[in-house]
Amino acid sequence: MIVDMLTESVGQFGYFALFFMLWLGIVGMPIPDEVIVLSAGVLTSLGILHVFPAFVATYLGVVSGLSLGYVLGRWLGAPALNWIGKKKGMNKYVDRAQALLDRYGSYALCISYFLPVVRHVVPYLVGIGKMTFRRYALFSYTTGLVWTLVLFFAGNLMGNNVENLNAFVGMFNQTMVVTAVGLVILAAISYYGYTLWKRQKSEASSARSLTVEREGNE
Repeated sequence: MIVDMLTESVGQFGYFALFFMLWLGIVGMPIPDEVIVLSAGVLTSLGILHVFPAFVATYLGVVSGLSLGYVLGRWLGAPALNWIGKKKGMNKYVDRAQALLDRYGSYALCISYFLPVVRHVVPYLVGIGKMTFRRYALFSYTTGLVWTLVLFFAGNLMGNNVENLNAFVGMFNQTMVVTAVGLVILAAISYYGYTLWKRQKSEASSARSLTVEREGNE
C-alpha cells in the first residue's frame, strides 16, 4: 500500500521523501503522482505529517519534477524527445501530448495535469518548442497549485478510507479533464469576444474622430 510505503519513507527521510518521490516522476516512477499527493493528505489526517510543510513539499515536488522536463527539453532539444521515445510504450503518450499542444496551445499545460504520464511529456515538448519560462510557469505552476491543493486536501478528508484512493483518482482525472477543456474553450470564446469588442470600439472611435475632423474643416 502506497500509504504504508510513504509512511516508512517519511520516517527515514522526513518531508524530503514527499518531494523526491514526486520529483522522480520525471524518470517514470511506477506510482502515479495523484496517488502520492492523495496519500500525503491522508498522512496529515492521521497526524503523521503536519499539513503546511507536507503541502509545501508536495507542491514543490510536483512543479519541480515537471520543470525539469521543461529545462531538459529547452536545453537538449530533439535528443530529449528521442530519450523519451526510447522508453517502452512512451510513443503513444508523446503523440497524445503533441495532439494536445496542437489543439490547445499553451493551455495544454493546464489540461495535461489531469492526464497521467502526458503531464510529464508536455513540458518536454514546450521546452523543445522554446516556450519562455515565464509563460511556462504561468500556466504550469498555477494549475499545479490548484491540482495539488484539491488532491492533497481530498486525501486529508478521506482519512482512513485509503481503499478508495484509486477510484477517486480515476473519477478526479475524468471530471477535471472535462472541466479543464470546458474552461479553455470558455476562455478562448471570452478572449475572442473581448478582442472583437475592442476592435469595434476602436473602429467606432476612429469613425467619430473622422466625423469631428470633417465637421471642423467645414
